[in-house]
Amino acid sequence: MFNVLLATMIATATMAQGVVDVHSHIITPEFVSALENEGRLMDEGFPLPKYDAESHLRWMDEAGVQTSVLTLAAPQPASPKVVRQVNIAAARIKSEHPGRFLFCAALPLPDVSKAIEEAKYALDVLKADGIKMATNVQGQYLGSPELDTLFAFLNERKAVVILHPHRPEPVNKHVMVQTPLAMQEYLAETTRAVSNMISRNVLARYPQLKVVVPHCGAYLPLAIPRMKSLTPVMQANKMVGEIDYEANLRALYYDLAGAHSPETIRMLLTITSPDHLLYGSDYPYVAPQALTQSLARMKQYLSTEPDLAPFCEMILYKNAQWLMSQSSEKPSTISRSTDGMLFRLAEIEVHPQYLKEYLAAAAEIQKASLAEEPGVVCLFPTQTKEDSTQIRILEIYASQQAYQHHIQTAHFQKYKQGTLHMVKHLKLQDLQPLTPETMNIIFKR
Repeated sequence: MFNVLLATMIATATMAQGVVDVHSHIITPEFVSALENEGRLMDEGFPLPKYDAESHLRWMDEAGVQTSVLTLAAPQPASPKVVRQVNIAAARIKSEHPGRFLFCAALPLPDVSKAIEEAKYALDVLKADGIKMATNVQGQYLGSPELDTLFAFLNERKAVVILHPHRPEPVNKHVMVQTPLAMQEYLAETTRAVSNMISRNVLARYPQLKVVVPHCGAYLPLAIPRMKSLTPVMQANKMVGEIDYEANLRALYYDLAGAHSPETIRMLLTITSPDHLLYGSDYPYVAPQALTQSLARMKQYLSTEPDLAPFCEMILYKNAQWLMSQSSEKPSTISRSTDGMLFRLAEIEVHPQYLKEYLAAAAEIQKASLAEEPGVVCLFPTQTKEDSTQIRILEIYASQQAYQHHIQTAHFQKYKQGTLHMVKHLKLQDLQPLTPETMNIIFKR
């Protein structure tokens, strides 16, 4: 009963702060008419939902969403004029409802020169908050060399780029007869596009970009370790060059639209850190009542799951506020009290073939953290005597802020990304000291 009451109190407080939704769509009459004229209303395998800003606001008020980021829905219209009309409509909605809407402008790809022209207009004149990009437009996939000049421009502007899957092109339509596009191929399409970008070091070469991956990261938690393990084989056969996984993954953020759950978030945390997770609704593609229930469920488990509760406010709004404002200071204040120390036990199982390599990485992160971070009180890796692949790391931080600072450091990111393929299982257990008054005595010994 106490846990339910606590969860309700935290969820109510978070609602008062206001959630930021980075995954919602604008669908204008001009956009629908253009697709109808092109005979493409059912390109994505299902009808477009109706949209108007007033209905969107009613749902936001009901669910406790303070701000929504608008992006153009799929499919991509063929006309640059229609793309411009949609961007102007999104800018107007943002202007008419200050603080409630942001928008990421669409681009008239596959024409790269026109896309750069539209990006300039959207960012400079319409004051767009970022750019929306499809996984592919007419078979031109993210990661394609012809898009490098566009990414170079967006890198100069330090742009936030929100991705969204579109129908793969070319495609055998029979593939999606039994399983509709949104149920499976969208996830494959997102994974395909981001993998392309990583394999060509797009995000490493353009490090000022921040890219939001939709739908809980699609299959990337499974794909990235596989890519890493196969990279030496591909390089030996001259199929790929050097890939800077750490730099590429550092640029990626992940919205939790779709099938979110504690298990999904934990899986995402094998490839990223909590400050890169964002709430997303996918409005208006899901019924408002279902979205309200889904958000309430997220608030509940983010408030009560011990390993996730420290990141509740970060995921629901603070990460997005920082990302969309690009302020110099990353979010660190979290839902629990920051007065006391944070005690944690990391339970890790390492693949046997990587044990020696992992132990070296663990020793390196320990040395760097204790030397450079006063807030890291203890970082003590151990092995169980029964099974050397079972690693236990006792972590003690001076405060919650110290922990948040730690996971954003370059040495932690190097450790996290460099050991992803080595770790078979990871579980974080928050600990409660039985005699906190003895801490000073212990550390004086």
